[in-house]
Amino acid sequence: MRFSFKPIPLTFVLLAGGTLAAGHNSPRVPQQTAEPTQNGGWSPVSDDVPKRLTDEGKKLGYPGGTAGVSVDRATGEVRIIVPDQGIWISKDHGAKFSRLDDGKIGGRCETGYALNADPAGKRLACFMLDGASGMTLDGGKTWQPFTQMGRGWDYGVADWSRPVPEHILAVHHESGADLHHSADGGKTWIMLGKDYTAIGLFDAQSFVASKGDGIMRSTDGGATWTKVSDKTPTGRILCVFKGVGYWVSRDGLLISKDRGLTWTVQGAAMESAWGPFFGKDARHIAVLGRQGSMTGIWRSDDAGASWTFAVPFPEFGKAARPDWTPSKQWAAGWFTSFGWDPFSNTLYASQMGHPALRCRVR
Repeated sequence: MRFSFKPIPLTFVLLAGGTLAAGHNSPRVPQQTAEPTQNGGWSPVSDDVPKRLTDEGKKLGYPGGTAGVSVDRATGEVRIIVPDQGIWISKDHGAKFSRLDDGKIGGRCETGYALNADPAGKRLACFMLDGASGMTLDGGKTWQPFTQMGRGWDYGVADWSRPVPEHILAVHHESGADLHHSADGGKTWIMLGKDYTAIGLFDAQSFVASKGDGIMRSTDGGATWTKVSDKTPTGRILCVFKGVGYWVSRDGLLISKDRGLTWTVQGAAMESAWGPFFGKDARHIAVLGRQGSMTGIWRSDDAGASWTFAVPFPEFGKAARPDWTPSKQWAAGWFTSFGWDPFSNTLYASQMGHPALRCRVR
């Protein structure tokens, strides 16, 4: 089976097993969707970057390899993180990479939600661990630094509803899941509390979050919170696409069309931890997950009403696969990142300490 995507919005979600809810369509399994190479079609794409840096006498930070990947939905450009050596960008599907951040970004990504990309393209906020964090509003030409807090962040989100984001939420690393809020573009931070497992911003007046038991909403900058849903997101970061909020969960895609006041489940149940990512519209979704014994990227062309298995989860040498234990928030996006280029139907993956991988879907 072949994909015939045009620039379409797809969503990748890493699913944590289980079966589809009763009454929903069952997954369809295509015969073949990726290049017939080893590792299910996945192959290294970033080996040249560490080699070039080593030849120049530059040292990669812990744990080497790469530690983060993100794709600009509007252009298909792929960006990878090289530990302590910043962001590298490729405009030709990984054939060549060049440094993007001019030394403004450092460290590594601890989770798949440390690189927070604006779905509209160009803008990117980087929440780094053991290095400098910041954001670009012009595709990497200029950077606005975030004030460092200890070792840095596990993940974060910017208010992309504004031309220049002022409100930012971020969870601090190894601090009891402290949630911090900045109202001045990352210059200063205020701690809002502990034990946060998921966060999101619709706008300056509409914050949403979870502590592992439903969804809470705040309209006063995080000073007070009201529970608005019993559904619990498994994705660390809310994605707001064309005004609608999307959060992955064990039940499927949770969506809100009223800035987080109410939530509904859209489509078939898909237990997930990464995503969502979008292409040309909200009907076209791709998710990375597990359904029974099949773990990999799944695709929907009908807003999640039905899913088709596309390519298997990539192998990263001897590295362990995501831990789906419920107490660990169903993989929770740790250490592994994914991206999708809707123009060339190319998937990317990065796991800390390993080369970035690419899979061309035919």
